[in-house]
Amino acid sequence: MIILGLTGSIGMGKTTAANMLRATKGVAVHCADETVRALYDKPAVKGLIRTTFPESYDRKHNRIDKNALLESLDYDHEKWDALEDILHPFVREAQQKWLRLQHISGTKLAVLDIPLLFETGAQDRVNFTVVVTAPSWIQRRRLLQGRGMSEEGLAFRLARQMPDAEKRAQADFVIHSGLGLARTRRELADMIRVLTSREDIA
Repeated sequence: MIILGLTGSIGMGKTTAANMLRATKGVAVHCADETVRALYDKPAVKGLIRTTFPESYDRKHNRIDKNALLESLDYDHEKWDALEDILHPFVREAQQKWLRLQHISGTKLAVLDIPLLFETGAQDRVNFTVVVTAPSWIQRRRLLQGRGMSEEGLAFRLARQMPDAEKRAQADFVIHSGLGLARTRRELADMIRVLTSREDIA
């Protein structure tokens, strides 16, 4: 089984690429963001977040209020680091469990969709890496106009991620998302053909 790490800076089209891969026969995709969303209901995670960010805990409903948590985090890098220190070990555990199931199921290409792949050293846990990229002006348009993100919010998020050029330099494959869906789909198909044709890891 080939394990592929999929990443890309915010607004670059990683989710679109992941969905295309998910729709491809023989390919399975695990999404770190989806795992994180589910983790907030996990008692162990909820307890750690409650201890670290008590203002985010909704006592009445015994849950983490994500809006309150985001307000508490604001644009504080240390607080975001603390939250990621809580979440990342649980995400890795979920990924390893999922990979074992994919191996048993006979999956040929297992994709780990990891937003902070290079930033967290996750490239050491996969066979190959792929970065989804787009021109910076498209990225800005998607985030500022499409998602309504502020300039300050965009700058903060980009500061927490490795620059796109560095990711592309480290990646085994680069997929372009700003040149039309057909181009993205074709590049992904070409990548899959290259990966699955490698006899040494097939």
